[in-house]
Amino acid sequence: MENLTNTIRDFDWTDLSRNDRWQDWRAAKIRASQALTSAEPVALPRLDRPHPAALSEILLRCSMQNFALYDARPTAPDLETVSRALLTFAEGLGLTVTENHRSAGHAQVVALRTSSDEGKKGYIPYTPRPMNWHTDGYYNPAHSPVKGFILHCFQQAASGGENHLLDPEIAYLRLRDENPAYVRALMHPAAMTIPENRENDGTLRPASTGPVFFADEATGRLQMRYTARTRSIAWRDDPTTRDAADWLRDWLIRGDPLWRRIRLQPGQGIVCNNALHDRTGFTDGEGAQARIVLRIRFHQRVREDFRGAA
Repeated sequence: MENLTNTIRDFDWTDLSRNDRWQDWRAAKIRASQALTSAEPVALPRLDRPHPAALSEILLRCSMQNFALYDARPTAPDLETVSRALLTFAEGLGLTVTENHRSAGHAQVVALRTSSDEGKKGYIPYTPRPMNWHTDGYYNPAHSPVKGFILHCFQQAASGGENHLLDPEIAYLRLRDENPAYVRALMHPAAMTIPENRENDGTLRPASTGPVFFADEATGRLQMRYTARTRSIAWRDDPTTRDAADWLRDWLIRGDPLWRRIRLQPGQGIVCNNALHDRTGFTDGEGAQARIVLRIRFHQRVREDFRGAA
């Protein structure tokens, strides 16, 4: 497994000319992803005191597949205690630089639940409606991209609320298989623009223009910025870019053998390098039994030092 990890981590994905390295990386990536597709979540008896072996396993999975599932049941019965435990857990994974989100509570932990609050009204994460494929923070400015996040289920919906997860490097792989020019087009610094948006409080979120695929400046690993939305988005006025966006959206609709489907139980969660994901619609329970998922976004990737590697 270590050889696979090194092959995956050391590949220069921005070089579309070297077919030998590409074929080695492609084979390693598919093999590693197949091995992890049905892997059980990593057990964490104490979320705030994860065992070093459990942390190493999560680091390994994130290095190979860009996401890992964990199971920390049972957890504390109150949001603040769980939020503190999540931040301690994140620190052990090298995730320390949190996004300053307008809806964050304790230490930038956001509680995602159905809400009619003025600042959340109309935004899909705070409704029971389904969410299409996306990476988090696709509307962020280029200088502050979201590179990782944790989703932690505090309380489950009565029904629905499933997630599909997909490694962004698999999206790159499938696009490159189809047409390497699609990858090159989506690496363009003006490939995708999210228009400006005025918040309910009058705050203006400026237009955000940037690539779909870009390199993490610390590691060189591929990062992705994407949404499958068809409204309030502008693709670069270029035939190859439009064809690439259409192909990617259609492929996500068709599905892929290497995606992961999960309905998180209370105490379970996802840690990832901003993996592609969606969410099915859901129905809340009666009274206080509403779906609550805690989310923390980070401006860095999960640490990559498995077995002492750089």
